[in-house]
Amino acid sequence: MKTIVTGSIAYDYLMSFPGSFTQQILPEHAHKISLSFLVDTMEKRRGGCGPNIAYTIALLGGQPALMGTAGQDFPEFAQWLEARGVDTTLVKQVEGKYTASFFCNTDLHNNQISSFYTGAMAHAGELSFVDLKLTDTALAIISPNDPQAMINYAAQCRELNINYIFDPGWQVARADGEWLKAGLVGAKIYIVNDYEIELTKQKTGMSEADILETAGAIIVTRGKDGSTIFVPGKTIDIPAVPEKQRVDPVGAGDAYRGGLMRGLELALPWETCGRMGSVAATYCLENEGGMGHRYTWDEFKARYEATFGPILAEPVH
Repeated sequence: MKTIVTGSIAYDYLMSFPGSFTQQILPEHAHKISLSFLVDTMEKRRGGCGPNIAYTIALLGGQPALMGTAGQDFPEFAQWLEARGVDTTLVKQVEGKYTASFFCNTDLHNNQISSFYTGAMAHAGELSFVDLKLTDTALAIISPNDPQAMINYAAQCRELNINYIFDPGWQVARADGEWLKAGLVGAKIYIVNDYEIELTKQKTGMSEADILETAGAIIVTRGKDGSTIFVPGKTIDIPAVPEKQRVDPVGAGDAYRGGLMRGLELALPWETCGRMGSVAATYCLENEGGMGHRYTWDEFKARYEATFGPILAEPVH
């Protein structure tokens, strides 16, 4: 049985400006801005919610299949993922377009000027669980992507009786209540952060109890305060794992989801799955980017047990 990871596939272009943006902006000319910044450094990173999640599942011994759309610049990215255990055969390469890209320039005061190019991600709706005959899927996650594609995937998973996790992420801010309901109703898990759950309740008019009547579980991530798993009749608080150093928060939430999903693949209890997510998130925080962390199963297990005690998991082969 397969685990399918859907979500954005992107490149991140991260630049550093050795000055202050605000000093370059003249208030009296704010109605007509034309600025250019000479940057000191630029780093290109592989990213996107889909690859980030799939990478952590594979790192923990799973064999996830990534489903999404990418551009003509994707082959090198695909080769890199395949070498790390992620199946990319379900990724559609869109000719004439580039993979979605995030361009971010940061000054000395951590002010940022950013742009996001949707690119091939806009074609995600051309993929279908039904058309691809993914009936042997045991678990899927629908993470941030093209909005209509996300809702299509949720409907297709319900049609095929596939257990799916609805993970709207940054789409919550732009979504309306009907869009959110179309994704979370029937989900195995609805996963959001503490800000996004409040927006969800406001936009849908639903409480946590209402959501649990239509979804199997709610998971709310809270950064340094850990996470909370709500299942019918039970609330489970998961502490954050202490970090040795904080290098980069980018991708930590995706790593949490990857650790959680590997626990679900192994049919472990909710508490253990959440703790695996917590360990994976901290490893990510201690490295650059959403796929900069590395560890063996034995290293992961030792860190888990140092915080939570014995882990009830099968060895990874």
